[in-house]
Amino acid sequence: MDPMLFFSSAKLEMPSPESALPGREEALIEPPDRHFTLGTPMVEPFDGMELVMFGMGCFWGAERKFWEAEGVHSTQVGYAAGYTPNPTYEEVCSGRTGHNEVVRVAFDPEQTSFEAMLRVFWESHDPTQGMKQGNDVGTQYRSGIYVYGQSQKARAEQSRQAYEVKLKAEGYGPITTEIRPAPAFYYAEAYHQQYLGKNPTGYCGLGGTGVACPVGLASS
Repeated sequence: MDPMLFFSSAKLEMPSPESALPGREEALIEPPDRHFTLGTPMVEPFDGMELVMFGMGCFWGAERKFWEAEGVHSTQVGYAAGYTPNPTYEEVCSGRTGHNEVVRVAFDPEQTSFEAMLRVFWESHDPTQGMKQGNDVGTQYRSGIYVYGQSQKARAEQSRQAYEVKLKAEGYGPITTEIRPAPAFYYAEAYHQQYLGKNPTGYCGLGGTGVACPVGLASS
């Protein structure tokens, strides 16, 4: 077997907790104090804000989608939903941590809504691709919604059902997005934070389906 084919296929499978890299107890990465684009805090507490976390491919483009959205107070990119504590980017890219590349969004519920965040999420990527997004292949590029509380969970699941109907009508397969309670969030390295704000012509592998997300996905 071509060793590169083996490497690619291995990265499409989640490691077990036992086979995952051990990581470390102490964080190696210290996030910036302020958001490069918004100028707001990068570290909790985000007083008066609501949180949600999304995985939707390379986190560079995902983060920009949300910091450009109305009512978003702050965004941070990082690693979540795997097994390795305090991972590095290189470890996540190995496929041996189980982590997803995520963007954590702090939004003002008086200026926007959780449904508006879901709409950005669904329309900004293809949620039917499994362990990849476009040319980005691996478990860290899977589609995921990581929720804070039962209300968010119920509304996210309802939105998934509604959007899947729309996608199937356009010839797409089933949605592969995982929806689960928000796990531990580990900040990505400082150079990843607001990468496309610092490098406006940098790589962005995100591409939506062109299928509009239904208005009024769930009751607010």
